[in-house]
Amino acid sequence: MAWLRKLVGTVLVLGVAGAAAGWLLSAPVKLDADTLAQLGPGDAARGKRIFYAGGCTSCHAKPGSQGDARLQLVGGLELKTPFGTFVPPNISQDAKDGIGAWTVGDLANAMLKGVSPSGEHFYPAFPYASYARMKPSDIADLYAFLKTLPAVAGKAPDNSLAFPFNIRRGIGLWKRLYLSDQPVIALPDVTPEPVLAGRYLVEGPGHCGECHTPRDFAGGTKKSQWLAGAVAAEGSGVVPNITSGEGGIGGWSASDIANYLETGFTPEFDSVGGAMVDVQRNMAELTPDDRAAIAAYLKAIPPHPNGYPARKSAN
Repeated sequence: MAWLRKLVGTVLVLGVAGAAAGWLLSAPVKLDADTLAQLGPGDAARGKRIFYAGGCTSCHAKPGSQGDARLQLVGGLELKTPFGTFVPPNISQDAKDGIGAWTVGDLANAMLKGVSPSGEHFYPAFPYASYARMKPSDIADLYAFLKTLPAVAGKAPDNSLAFPFNIRRGIGLWKRLYLSDQPVIALPDVTPEPVLAGRYLVEGPGHCGECHTPRDFAGGTKKSQWLAGAVAAEGSGVVPNITSGEGGIGGWSASDIANYLETGFTPEFDSVGGAMVDVQRNMAELTPDDRAAIAAYLKAIPPHPNGYPARKSAN
C-alpha cells in the first residue's frame, strides 16, 4: 500500500500547490506609482464630458429619475443577469454611503483595475473592462466633476449572487483573461484623428462593447465579433449589431449615426427605445465633434453578421 500513500500524498501536494497558485494569480492588483502620477489635479468642466460619455447616470441614478434628479447617484437599479442580480452602488458624494471619502487614486483603481479602496475586486457588471482603456487624466477630470455633485444618503442593496459567483476572489482570474488597456481594434498609423478619437470614446468611457458584443461562457466579450450585437443581459431581447455587416447599420451614413446619437431618431424616423434611451440621452450631452468621431469609428471597424440568433431586435 506504499504506492497508495505516495499517490495520496502527491495529490495533496498538487492540490495545495494549485490552491496557492490560484490564490496568488487571483490577487487584486492596484495601479503602479507611474500611472497614479499621471492623474493630475483634474478639471470639472472636462470631467462633465467624461461623466456623460461614461454613462454614469444610466446605472447609478435612482431608477426613473428625470432632470436634475439624474445627478443624485444613489444607485439601486437591479441588473438581472444569468450570473445573478447586480445592484449598482451609491456613488454620490455621501462619505458614508457613497464615495465622498474616496481619493482620486481610489477612483482610478476602481475604473482602471476594478479594485475597491479596501482592496477587493469589483464585479465586471461595473464596466471597468472598458474603462481600463481610459486615460488617467480623464479619470482625474471625472473625479473633479463628481465632487460637484450632491451627497445623497442611502446605501443601495447588496448584489444577489449564487455560488460560485459570490466569491469575489475568483474575479482576479477573470481579469487575467479579459482585462486589458489595449485597444480592441488595431488601426493603421495613418488613421484620421476623428476615427482614433471615436475608438477611444467607444472602446473606453462609452463602453459600447459591453452591451453590443456577444459574450462567451465566462461573461467575457468576444472581441472577434466586436459590436456585432448580442443577446441582452436582461430579459429575452437583443442588442443590435452596430457594425456595417449583415443585419447591422451599414446602410447608415456617418451623419445618420451622429444624428441618432444627438436626437434619438433613426434614418427611418423611428425613435430610440429600451435601455438605449438613457444611453442616447447621455450621448446628446457630448460635443458634435465627439458624436462625429464615434460615427467615424463605427464606419471604420470590421463588419460582422449579427452576433445573436435570428430574432427581432429593437434599437
